[in-house]
Amino acid sequence: MKISHSHNKADYIGILGSLLCIVHCLAMPVLALGSAFGHDHHMHIGFLSLDYLFILINAAAVYFATREHRSVFVRILLWSALLLFAVSLIFEERNVVFQWLGYLGSALLITGHLINLYICQFAPQTKFKVS
Repeated sequence: MKISHSHNKADYIGILGSLLCIVHCLAMPVLALGSAFGHDHHMHIGFLSLDYLFILINAAAVYFATREHRSVFVRILLWSALLLFAVSLIFEERNVVFQWLGYLGSALLITGHLINLYICQFAPQTKFKVS
């Protein structure tokens, strides 16, 4: 059964958005140690925090990656990972646990998009024959 997937770019955007978020979250405390960012470790572009920008990018990527997808597993994985990711970024200032859950959500988003790419692009091309 071949699964049609017309939005392959959404998976790549989701992977890139999650990786950039991980890099941002790991690098920001290091940069804050020796700079004026020490007061507020969230970078803002205008009135929009980068955290919310990462949530929006990943939400769009999950939406476009799953909107025509038949695999219930991939849909549940990506939407659950997005929910964990978004809630963790919103509440990360309340407890350090949310920071770690944000990393987990980001890793699950990357994993879900990689699984989605495999199912939609690479699995239909490989034909396993058992003789």
